Amino acid sequence: MTYGFYNVPTPVNEPVKEYRPGSPERENLKKTLTDMRSREEDIPMYINGEEVRTEKTIRIAPPHDHQHTLGYFHEGDAEHIQQAIDAALQAKEAWETMSWEHRASIFLKAADLIAGPYRAKINAATMLGQSKNAYQAEIDSACELIDFLRFNVYFMTQIYQQQPNSSPGVWNRQEYRPLEGFVFALTPFNFTAIAGNLPSAPAMMGNTVVWKPAYQQIYSAKVIMEVLQEAGLPKGVINLIYVDGPVAGEIIFNHQDFGGIHFTGSTKVFQTIWEIIGSNIHKYHSYPRIVGETGGKDFVLVHESADIDEVVVALIRGAFEYQGQKCSAASRAYVPTTMWPQLKERLVTELATCKMGGVENFTNFINAVIDKRSFDKIAQYIEEAKNSEGVEVIAGGSYDDSKGYFVEPTILRVDDPAYRTMCEEIFGPVLSVYVYQPEEFEQIKKLVDQTSPYALTGSIFAKDREIIEKATTQLRHAAGNFYINDKPTGAVVGQQPFGGARGSGTNDKAGSLLNLLRWVSPRTIKETFVPPKQISYPFMQAE
Repeated sequence: MTYGFYNVPTPVNEPVKEYRPGSPERENLKKTLTDMRSREEDIPMYINGEEVRTEKTIRIAPPHDHQHTLGYFHEGDAEHIQQAIDAALQAKEAWETMSWEHRASIFLKAADLIAGPYRAKINAATMLGQSKNAYQAEIDSACELIDFLRFNVYFMTQIYQQQPNSSPGVWNRQEYRPLEGFVFALTPFNFTAIAGNLPSAPAMMGNTVVWKPAYQQIYSAKVIMEVLQEAGLPKGVINLIYVDGPVAGEIIFNHQDFGGIHFTGSTKVFQTIWEIIGSNIHKYHSYPRIVGETGGKDFVLVHESADIDEVVVALIRGAFEYQGQKCSAASRAYVPTTMWPQLKERLVTELATCKMGGVENFTNFINAVIDKRSFDKIAQYIEEAKNSEGVEVIAGGSYDDSKGYFVEPTILRVDDPAYRTMCEEIFGPVLSVYVYQPEEFEQIKKLVDQTSPYALTGSIFAKDREIIEKATTQLRHAAGNFYINDKPTGAVVGQQPFGGARGSGTNDKAGSLLNLLRWVSPRTIKETFVPPKQISYPFMQAE
């Protein structure tokens, strides 16, 4: 065996393709969309590297065209969960002792596969299965996932290079062991990149993983698994199962070898998981790592010195891209009375140009929300707003699920800054606006900080630098990702590490070295070259 101190390729953020008319990427994607719509996929689970099928299949349909069938996935049960855990534990010894550069090579190859031959396929799967338009799919399922894989390899080497000092006659070393047991990755529907990162980040650090994706994301999760297998991921390192959440939790959170959870989803679910883990803490070999990114009620605070054109773009893109189904989406805005009449007119005018429909038509800006349950929840909020005193529907307010789960981008102006749409996470294309008197700006900053239990993202729009500085300081705990003169969405791996605190999660910053540190358990090794051979110390000598 030969050895060396290896440098990995320096990561650079994957360029985002524009999909302009006539571009090769546009033609390739359209062809792939047509091809994938023309057939029904049979989607198995993947346990110990093998395809697993069951007698129970569940239909997958595009949210924007729910009468069309994309395929069926095979739902598992308690037996499959146990099989996945057993496979992860069986694969653990060989995986964690594999040289780090060979682990790294697998994920670097996966990144190149997504950047090249799988790019159109993973984008098309995200578009069809999750109703994302071409650009939203590109920045998510292609670029962000590629960035996670490449940057995480780089961050891994940075962690391994962090070593303690050594005194004369001593060599101190620190090794970064994976956690004992297995890691459970529980991933959401809204970002294919998150679904890929949550299992792969712990695996990269030598852990083995049981991965349960949201059912609404399984169509693109299958593509991620295909990529990992082609990249050479050994059997049992990541096991992909489709099971009911409570059934999975009952087995996983009672298993003595449960080592940690990597989670993105609702605050309520995460708090329930934390409570269960706490009640079972005596059962585990080690204290499990609990890493979660949860909900948000993200704000845009507009000062009267702000540029109105910039505010218009930020509010429409921030609130309505991917139908507001981002945990970072702008969902509450605070606007001064001096700007509101003009801003209101501009927002209504611009929204009127935004087309809504299926993802196959690239001229559509708005697509469908993810499913019937989400559609009904959002519609309920809108109907209640229509019938509430002190709430005005400025734009949108209509919805229709006859063909797909379509909800118009809706803007509400509220008289009460504590009205429920200003406080509660809706996870849909609804933006609530509170109009304030400019002289109330100091009080408004306190209101922004105290209105919501969440603290994920937020932004300030102003030209006055003193205003920006004070807002940045006073709102330091209100958002884990804070934006100055920009929308509160669109964090880039390696540029804006992502995560929030309070009710928004553990703030372990996906897209940075900090997240990977949660998946290792360091061991310090001290080696003394010439150990002492007598008990007494010099101070003990007689005068």
